[in-house]
Amino acid sequence: MSRFWSRLVSTLDPYVPGEQPRIQNLVKLNTNEHPYGPSPRVVAAIAQANSDDLRLYPDPTSLVLRQAIARRESLVPEQVFVGNGSDEVLAHAFQALLKQERPLLFPDITYSFYPVYCGLYQIFHRTVALDDALVIRPEDYLQGDAGGIIFPNPNAPTGRGLGLDALERIVAGNPDVVVVIDEAYVDFGGVSATPLIARYPNLLVVQTMSKSRSLAGLRVGYAMGHPDLIQGLDRVKNSFNSYPLDRLAQAGGVAAIEDEDYFQRTRGAVIQSREALSKGLCALGFDVLPSLANFVFASHPKRPAEELAAALRERGIIVRHFRHPRIANFLRITVGTDAQCGQLVAACNEILG
Repeated sequence: MSRFWSRLVSTLDPYVPGEQPRIQNLVKLNTNEHPYGPSPRVVAAIAQANSDDLRLYPDPTSLVLRQAIARRESLVPEQVFVGNGSDEVLAHAFQALLKQERPLLFPDITYSFYPVYCGLYQIFHRTVALDDALVIRPEDYLQGDAGGIIFPNPNAPTGRGLGLDALERIVAGNPDVVVVIDEAYVDFGGVSATPLIARYPNLLVVQTMSKSRSLAGLRVGYAMGHPDLIQGLDRVKNSFNSYPLDRLAQAGGVAAIEDEDYFQRTRGAVIQSREALSKGLCALGFDVLPSLANFVFASHPKRPAEELAAALRERGIIVRHFRHPRIANFLRITVGTDAQCGQLVAACNEILG
């Protein structure tokens, strides 16, 4: 601890991102990256934007990108906000919309950045336990004492999701507070809440291009909601960084949104591989939760998850293990290519004997 730190810094418990080891021939199934590269149209758009114009600032409003997202989602650009990855978008939402006098509610097992933001921005919060099947119960969010609500759908790291009726029940049941639904993994089988935006001015839907559009390295995230919510995000953004997306990110983001055929084809391939991976693990005795994401959440009744993770690492395969007491015996395994998934199942078979 440095004597030059502010009082706040000494209290923080920072987020720990998934490991990015520099090991050759590694089967990397720990950070939910897409197993296939981005659309060729994205690569071409970035190459074209890589010009002398880089000496100029990018459009601070990212208007062309917002227009592309709005067209796809049947919205108007005033209902779309973009940022440097969905993490930045979420951070702005915590500051602009979720910092209230009453507690912010989110699940006890969920994206671990949420409590980090609460610590950074000094937001009073309360966690709500998932049920015994690790599913969000809408009725737990209808108590009337919330200052805001946020949860992923599908949830992370469990991969379990809610249907549109359940989502609407939460949003409609909290008309006086903002409900943020984090849809980072929705394109792999989940149900988006975007159709509810037209009816509920308290709903903010956050998505990312890091997962289903293979752009984790480009950092493009966005939020959709009522223009009043978007204006709040803009006010925070322009008090922090007016240019969150550079010219390359804006060009690549537009191309990714517009190449619907590639998006559908590659996300379908991941869904198919996920089902095969789940069956392979179940055949080895794993308990695998039903997943609507690009990962599976699995435990084995006879071998501790931490031990399995270590044994897989010895074989050049890394997966994610969380130490939360309720899920300490689970592994979160990213869906890779069929070949990578096959290597993982074969390694587990060897480890389990």
